[in-house]
Amino acid sequence: MARNRHKSKEIETVLQELEALGWELVEGKGHAWGILRCPANSKDCRCGEFCQMSVWSTPKNPEQFAKKLRQKALACVKLDDIGESNG
Repeated sequence: MARNRHKSKEIETVLQELEALGWELVEGKGHAWGILRCPANSKDCRCGEFCQMSVWSTPKNPEQFAKKLRQKALACVKLDDIGESNG
């Protein structure tokens, strides 16, 4: 089933980019619109800092928030391990 689109086009673009890299978007509960989960899901992943990120529905600056989501996701040290095992 298709997920709901984020109302910010900048955030939606980043979400689609990260989903293409294997990140999973889980419907949020409570304050978060959604939760991005790393495809590696490794215990060794920087104390869990990059294993999961909240996606807010109404950040103060959507462009900056989208940029930070992308930066954190692409900084995941375990994504390289996934690419090596698949390639």
